[in-house]
Amino acid sequence: MAETLPGAQVVGRIGQVLRAVSGAMPRGIGTTEVARATGLARPTAHRLLSSLAAEGFLDHDPKAGRWHLGPELYLMGSVAAERYDITELAREHVRALAEETGESAFLSARRGDETVCVLRQEGSFPIRSFVLYEGKRFPLGVASAGLAVLSFLPPAVSARYLDRAHLEDQFGPEHSADRILQRIELTRDEGYATNPGLLVQGSWGMGAAVFDGAGQPAWALSITGIEPRFSPERRPVLGRLLLRHAHAISEKISR
Repeated sequence: MAETLPGAQVVGRIGQVLRAVSGAMPRGIGTTEVARATGLARPTAHRLLSSLAAEGFLDHDPKAGRWHLGPELYLMGSVAAERYDITELAREHVRALAEETGESAFLSARRGDETVCVLRQEGSFPIRSFVLYEGKRFPLGVASAGLAVLSFLPPAVSARYLDRAHLEDQFGPEHSADRILQRIELTRDEGYATNPGLLVQGSWGMGAAVFDGAGQPAWALSITGIEPRFSPERRPVLGRLLLRHAHAISEKISR
């Protein structure tokens, strides 16, 4: 394998495989699905998956034929959490958002060109959206959390990202660079991002950026629900709640 996938190429492909497995948690993912998600040939994907399992980074369920994150990643994540994890700082605010709005509330973290959901709290409203869940990843600019983060990056950084991302290829014409730039401008004006059912028809979301100690958008709070719950009259109220809790978390981080 080292001969066919040398050096940095191996590392990049291992990262792709781990992200594919992580994004499928907790149900797990099959080898063919990993190959499809990463663009790797199925034999290559299987070799990488098996090698990662041998080192404890993945687990394999032979009966279901599905791969899961392994114990070594849990141990490493526990150590890394001391530096990067803000879930304990944010948990009360995610819970409060769910209680105050009745919608499902989330904390997502920026990881490179993506956001990954790290915390979810169900609301009291009985009809829910399941577009976002713990471990789910979206590119920046997709879904309300990713749009909130992208909107408050330096304009030159967001422009370079959109030039290379080509999000419309996967998510449709509403995610062209021009359309996202329009939503970025609106998000900057209002302070919060809105996703009007662009991923799943009838499933809306709103998000607000949370800033790190250097003033960069590193996380986002968001809520999701069905379209009637996001009426024009209610959206400003929800936006103010998101901004209040996002600001409170940012203040905790800065201290």
